[in-house]
Amino acid sequence: MTDVFEEVEEEIRSERLKRLARQWLPIVGGLLAVALVAALAWWGWQSWQTGKAHDASVAYQRGMEALQSGDNAGAETAFAEAAEKGNGAYKSLALQQRAGLALASNRTEDAVALFDEAARASGDPVLADPARFKAALLVMDTGTLEQITERLEPLIEEGRPMRPFAQEALALARIQHGQAAEARELLTLLTLGQDVPEPVRQRAQAAIGLIDSETAAGLAAIVAAQQVVPPAPVLQVPPTAEGAPAEAPAQ
Repeated sequence: MTDVFEEVEEEIRSERLKRLARQWLPIVGGLLAVALVAALAWWGWQSWQTGKAHDASVAYQRGMEALQSGDNAGAETAFAEAAEKGNGAYKSLALQQRAGLALASNRTEDAVALFDEAARASGDPVLADPARFKAALLVMDTGTLEQITERLEPLIEEGRPMRPFAQEALALARIQHGQAAEARELLTLLTLGQDVPEPVRQRAQAAIGLIDSETAAGLAAIVAAQQVVPPAPVLQVPPTAEGAPAEAPAQ
């Protein structure tokens, strides 16, 4: 009699397992299929991104070689290709190089637009902030104080890579627009800062001296010096195995 009960229970369990299998196997199979498709899509996207980065690095290298040989037209074509194919670092670098070429051709408005685009192309402040700073310098003589301040104030936040340069530029813009007292406050911070480059510190001290002596004649020379001694230009950055720059360019 016990054997009969056990056989019945076994059949009941078997039927339950069959019902569960019929109910859940399609769901589990669907989930596995979705996971497989997602994994393949991710792999494909990664491969596509790596390919794009490689193509951008090749075009960027070609642009650097053309630039070094004096072929500005060839450099422009190559950098435009790198900006189109690349994203992030290479796009930002290529756009900044194009901005430099535009500036060399006295196309200041085009240069400002290209620097602005380069800043938007990268989320890394090490790449984006120098582009923003250079664009701000180009509008120093033509923009209003509000426009210049809007461009420079984000760059003077704590920890930003262009902070001392942006503080100096904003101080000089305020001097140009008759706000000597406000400018002096910024310049004083530069003379006291620990991470301020020595040339910037010296120019700040000189500007403070001129403000205190109410000698405006020498301020133009300091403004000019600040504009011709920006951070180092964007240099060639060799690609890594992943197709991205090995390190951020020195600015």
